[in-house]
Amino acid sequence: MIVAALTRAAADPTGSPLYAGKGEVGLFPPAAAAKPAVKRAFDDGLIAVVRTEVKGKQTREFCAATDKGLQFLLDQASPKQILEDFIRILEERAVQVTDLLGVARRMADELTGLRAAVSAVLPQVRATKVSLPVSPASTVALPDTRGLPHDPLPPRTPEPTFPISPATGAHAMNGAATLDAPAYAPAVIRRATAETEADELAGAILARLSDWAASAGAAQDCPLPELYRSLTCREAPPTIGAFHDSLRRLHDEYRIYLHPWTGPLYALPEPTYALLAGHNIAYYASARS
Repeated sequence: MIVAALTRAAADPTGSPLYAGKGEVGLFPPAAAAKPAVKRAFDDGLIAVVRTEVKGKQTREFCAATDKGLQFLLDQASPKQILEDFIRILEERAVQVTDLLGVARRMADELTGLRAAVSAVLPQVRATKVSLPVSPASTVALPDTRGLPHDPLPPRTPEPTFPISPATGAHAMNGAATLDAPAYAPAVIRRATAETEADELAGAILARLSDWAASAGAAQDCPLPELYRSLTCREAPPTIGAFHDSLRRLHDEYRIYLHPWTGPLYALPEPTYALLAGHNIAYYASARS
């Protein structure tokens, strides 16, 4: 038992667990019969504790063979047997290293895929951060009321004034007066303009997908990067956020199909143009017939 323990200890100079555990090789088996051999190995100076690890309330000792232990091993076992034991231990270590490398590669692939997913979602997040228009009323400076006994009443909104008719001396009525446009009129105009631009972009996307389907050799769906680049020749090229919004709108209106990327995420080319649709990453589009 001591010779076998010294063989394992000699194969790992950094230290091995004193006792074997679940899925872990140790110098001695975790049995009562091994305690006399452990005591003798320590008493004779054949092994020594090189480090300890604390797990919960237990302290585990890691031991390595001393020079005296290595000499004892050479005296008690044949060099051929020791070499065979070393080769067996090295093969076990090689299997463990291969497993660790496989785990590291899978983690690297997952990390690359996560980065690709973030790159696909980030432009959409940026596109949704639309700043609200500032009302002209919010920029009007209010009078300084500090020192007054109580806050004054808010100013009254002036009544609309109508011009006086020179003939009758009465106020002109029935559409003869001109009122100022409300303050929200520019916002209404901007909203109408944005809706018009969105309709034009949707029409351009449908036209491009129809051309793609009718072109010779177009046996597959149109990739979103190719679709976006075909729209940049317009007088006002769309942003990626507007491009994605239009695709979602057409998809919700059952006017186009969105097809997912089925390969690994780390292999996704030009992920900026990909679109997050539900739980899938859409990368192709086609017109509904």
